[in-house]
Amino acid sequence: MTSSRAFWKLTGSGNDFVFFDARQGADPQLLEARTIDAICDRRSGVGADGIVLFEPPVEAGELYSIRYFNRDGTLAEMCGNAALCGARLAQLLEVAPPNGSEPFAFHTTSGRLLGRLATGQNPRISMPEPREVAATCEIARIHGEQRIGFARVGVPHLVLLVDDLDDVDVARRGRELRMHPSLRDGANVNFIRQLGDRRFAMRTYERGVEAETLACGSGAVAVASLVSSWSLVPRAADVSVLTRGRLELGVSWTAEQPFLQGEGRLVFTGVLADPATSEHHHGPSSDA
Repeated sequence: MTSSRAFWKLTGSGNDFVFFDARQGADPQLLEARTIDAICDRRSGVGADGIVLFEPPVEAGELYSIRYFNRDGTLAEMCGNAALCGARLAQLLEVAPPNGSEPFAFHTTSGRLLGRLATGQNPRISMPEPREVAATCEIARIHGEQRIGFARVGVPHLVLLVDDLDDVDVARRGRELRMHPSLRDGANVNFIRQLGDRRFAMRTYERGVEAETLACGSGAVAVASLVSSWSLVPRAADVSVLTRGRLELGVSWTAEQPFLQGEGRLVFTGVLADPATSEHHHGPSSDA
């Protein structure tokens, strides 16, 4: 790897990322699974759920593009919190308007999306329309699970309505469901409990990280879609999702297009000297 590489550490409601400016091209080593894992290691690396490459626009009219890689090195089709953080970084790098209220276009692996950075507000982005929405799944429920549904928001999600979030063994049950043989691509697994009329708390087991993460932006959109299908909220109602990071993700709708609003915060900047290699890196930490 290049002897020094500037990076930005950002967080979206506790879902954290290491960003690299790849507008002049990406270091090939950054695309290697072992390098990504080493950077994301919370003991010997920077610490993150994944890395994001901030790249040139793909289509006319876009300001930039992002590619998000899970900690295991897999390219994710979509990550809502990475996109929120990407919008904030675009502002810091003066790629996006510093105090603009007008939307701008950017590119993700799921295609073209819109971002907005109104003064004094959290970033707001459009999200892929939920597809393959199924209010029920042929997956056996266990004690404490009321409903199980499925929705694809760029990436696949199972959503489970449960009696008590604190009682859920997210590591065990989440991994079991993430690997369920009925799911052709696996899935993120979102456990939720209703807190109020349009407010829900959520815990997530995230594929590619293979552990519980503190937030999931695309998962919040999947939750909003499923709770409407379950008639817990009116169709296309605004929904607030309390993450395990103790911050709120807001989901709203324009026609059938969902929008996600939430934290995109710079934590620190740094220079990566050289990530751990296979000789002195001993696998992922248990607290990712």
